[in-house]
Amino acid sequence: MALKNDQYNQILREFDSRRLKNKHELDNRRQEAFLHIPELKELEEEMISLSAQSGRMALLGNDSCLNELKAKSLELKARQIELLLSNNLPSDYLDMRYQCIKCQDTGYIGNEKCNCLKQAIGDLMYSDSNIKSILAHENFSKFSFRYYADDYLDDSIGLSPLSNMQKVVANCKSFIKHFNIKHDNLLLLGNTGVGKTFLANCVAKELLDKGYTVIYLTAFRLFDILEKYKFGKDQDSSYNASNQFDYILECDLLIIDDLGTEFYNSFTNSQLYLIINERLLRKKSTVISTNLSLSDINVNYSERVYSRIISCYSVQRIIGEDIRLHKAVNGSNLV
Repeated sequence: MALKNDQYNQILREFDSRRLKNKHELDNRRQEAFLHIPELKELEEEMISLSAQSGRMALLGNDSCLNELKAKSLELKARQIELLLSNNLPSDYLDMRYQCIKCQDTGYIGNEKCNCLKQAIGDLMYSDSNIKSILAHENFSKFSFRYYADDYLDDSIGLSPLSNMQKVVANCKSFIKHFNIKHDNLLLLGNTGVGKTFLANCVAKELLDKGYTVIYLTAFRLFDILEKYKFGKDQDSSYNASNQFDYILECDLLIIDDLGTEFYNSFTNSQLYLIINERLLRKKSTVISTNLSLSDINVNYSERVYSRIISCYSVQRIIGEDIRLHKAVNGSNLV
């Protein structure tokens, strides 16, 4: 997942700016709190003094005095929280707030890259996917079952579109809940406009919020990257494609949207198998959405691809009317 120096420096500058922003916001909160609650400033000064004393006692090995100082510090902290809450302020009002608690917005946990830094690298390499702005509108808080009928049963599954979608959503939420334990994969099947991409984005949003790395690619974009990686002659293009290829294999969740819209040939078949199989071996989860049926996948791709999907993916079939067409006809803005 190597980047050119200027690309990597760009990301690190963004993390520097994030930490400066955190510090600026904390300074503003402290100034406001001390102005309205002067005792808070006195408590902070006393806690700083106790911290310095504790450091000296630790160096001297004076455990008895150190325990007394720690107890006093806890009392002061409790009083600080009491004052904040009594003035309708959150208990962590005077604490630094981070976008990523795990690395405290440094991008590293020890010598290892934090997932937030890995995601920033992915966002830079796939900046054209624009996934974060999409997820602001396509997530479970915006999801609605109202477009799925409940007045008939589909002969092939014996469920109404509504009951079926409720089951599919429950399975997707289970996939999220057990993501780092089971390393499952999802295949979302259904006609155009039934909500496959929207649901895949809901899954992506939940996992991004949990700190996992997620890459979203249309099938067309995926195979374009793979072609440049394998055959690219331009040095810069080949370099970028190599980085992208590595990340496709390593990210926690890969979403391949609209499988089947690309041009089928022996290259796409072999590369799809490579991606699916390699990620299975690495215990990395994948979500694939497609308008194709299982029989179509068997016909259009190799038997090896079909076998891997059937045996290693949870197949979620979505039925119903074209939601986009419904919204266009009725002028609805609801999801």
